[in-house]
Amino acid sequence: MSSLSLYSVQSILILDSQGKRVYAKYYQPPPNVIGQHPGQLLSHAGNDLVGSLKKQEEFEKKLVKKTHKQDSEIMLFENKLVLYKEYIDLTIYLIGDVNENEIVLQTAFSALKNSLELILKNGIDKKNVQEHYDMVLLTIDEIVDNGIILETDPQTIASRVSKPPTSDNQLPLDLDKGLLGAWGFAKSKLQERLQQGL
Repeated sequence: MSSLSLYSVQSILILDSQGKRVYAKYYQPPPNVIGQHPGQLLSHAGNDLVGSLKKQEEFEKKLVKKTHKQDSEIMLFENKLVLYKEYIDLTIYLIGDVNENEIVLQTAFSALKNSLELILKNGIDKKNVQEHYDMVLLTIDEIVDNGIILETDPQTIASRVSKPPTSDNQLPLDLDKGLLGAWGFAKSKLQERLQQGL
């Protein structure tokens, strides 16, 4: 079996110092990946942790014990390639298949760390991650989609995540009026557009 043509990760985890989840996402690789030669299909080794919360939690507890206060940032653990960075009260992990390209995983992991450092200006710690959880989720989504690495430039990622959407069609919405007010506003805008279309 030759190397994979799609670079992918099996999971991204942010765990606190006790091993409790701040963020955890496990990805199932596509069933088949196109190989180096036309028509050749390669099978991914499936992610055995997908779909089993009990297995995930056991894996995470063992992972925290193994990586806590270690000097290295990369290791082989339970037949998985683990990249990690320990901060004050949490650790960020990027986990890939043992056969995955180590340099590509390292590049994606650096993009994750550096993007979070740019976005979380007060530093990477549990409180700051929780306060800006939406930005953390957007950052991860910019880097990885369904396990496939999409973007690795921290500046690009940070600008996409931190820039508010600009759209000429953006509707102003007064959130102080509550859900009924928003429903009424949307209904009136829809009626206006329907009348303009007739």
